Amino acid sequence: MKDSSDSYGIAADELLQFIERFEQLESEKKDIAEQQKELMAEAKGRGYDTKVMKKIVALRKQKPDDIAEEEAVLEMYKSALGMA
Repeated sequence: MKDSSDSYGIAADELLQFIERFEQLESEKKDIAEQQKELMAEAKGRGYDTKVMKKIVALRKQKPDDIAEEEAVLEMYKSALGMA
């Protein structure tokens, strides 16, 4: 009798390898998130504003032109709301 994985054209060993690797990456991602949390707790303990630090990290990922455009729109909205 044929293996059911053969009838679907699936290489069970290869599929299992993909799934196990994905699970390993998920575990690593969880470990890294915990390390980031600990790092921010340490920074907070030293008096840094972690909310602002996270914004800086996000800004560093953006292109300067995108940052300038976002800041201009923010200023325009604040002005329109009487917040400037």
